[in-house]
This record gives sequence, structure tokens and C-alpha cells, in this order.
Amino acid sequence: MDADYVIITLHLIGALVAGGVIGLERSFHARPAGFRTHTLVCLASSLLMLVTLYQWKWLPGVPLDTIRTDPTRMAQGIMTGIGFLGAGVIFKEGLSVRGLTTAASIWITAAIGILMGVGFYFPAILATVLTIGILSVFRWLEAKMPQHSYAHHHIRFARNEVMTEAEVRALLVEHGFTVSNISYRTSDDGLWFEYRMVIRTTRADNPAALATSLRGLPQVRSFRISPTGD
Repeated sequence: MDADYVIITLHLIGALVAGGVIGLERSFHARPAGFRTHTLVCLASSLLMLVTLYQWKWLPGVPLDTIRTDPTRMAQGIMTGIGFLGAGVIFKEGLSVRGLTTAASIWITAAIGILMGVGFYFPAILATVLTIGILSVFRWLEAKMPQHSYAHHHIRFARNEVMTEAEVRALLVEHGFTVSNISYRTSDDGLWFEYRMVIRTTRADNPAALATSLRGLPQVRSFRISPTGD
């Protein structure tokens, strides 16, 4: 077999393995762009870089000294195109934005594919290991870190059974929340009165405890607690 074919095969298989490993982590966590998407992105990036590196193979009859290779131009084009794919996995769900981490993983997978395509194996393998570490180990660290979580909270009363704002705030403080802002609304020709607010807490189980408490209050006609986040 031609030595060039062996090298090309190694480049493409390396890209396939690197993209597949990153994609498996995304698929495990049920992300929209998973195993196959990341594998294809990495493989395609490697393939396009090989097109640049082996121009003399697909330009027969052209003297080698007339071929001017600039692999960085192909890399720039790849990364620009990947931006559109990354944007496709970012979506707004209610008041939360999701998919940012998956978009970032697609972007770095393309970069790893480029390195595989030019045969820069050491940084490509190291980047693959670091990416898996960021997506898995850092997820565990992030879960352990203390952090604020926000939620959009709506609570509705019959117009003649409204809890005062002070009572609502006291109830939220009792369950570990602080109120960032609050607004007021009537609906259905004044039959209902509603508080709308953004609430903040440092404990992940506080929203469930608040929901249980609100279900037990007869004057509460309806409520909504919508956590925000990626």
C-alpha cells in the first residue's frame, strides 16, 4: 500500500476515535448533538485538512513549485462553518438557554479534527483527553460548587383572598429564597390577582419544598416555579 494512503488512514481513524469519544459523553447525557454528530464533525474537519495537505494528489500534472499551500485558510473556513452547526444546538426553553456546552464541544471537536488532519497527533490526543475531563470531571465539580440558582415564580389568588406582599415574601424567606424583583397583575376582568417575581436560592431542593408548601395553602389558586439555567 502507498505510504501516503497509510498516513491518510491513520489521520482519519484518529479523528474518528477522538470525535467518537467526545460524542459518547454527550450522548450519555442525552444531548441533541451526540455520538454521531461529534464523530462526523471531527472526521469532516480532518478530511478537509487532508484536502489541503495533499493538493498535489488531486492536481495531477501541475508542477509542485506552482502549488501554494496555506492550511490555515482551510482551518478558518472549517471553524466558521462549525459556528452554524453549534448555533443549531443552542435553544431557548422557556426562560432558560440550553445547549451552550454542546455547542462548545462541537467547536473543540472540529479543532481536534483539524489537528488530526495535519498529523499533529500529540496536541490532538491531549486536547481529546482534556475535553473529556472538562465534560465529565468538571460536571461533578460544578455540581459540588455552591452557587445561586434562579427561578421565575408566579402565584395567583382570587381577588378577595390575596396574601399581602409581606406575607408572600415571608413565605419565600422561610423556604430559603430571596426576591430579586416583583411585579403585580390582574387578569380575567379583575377576578384574579397575581404576583410575578424572580426568586433566588442556594439549595437545589428549595423549589420542591416551596411547591409542597404552596399546594397546602387554600388561598393559592395556582402557582408556577420555573428554574432557569443551562
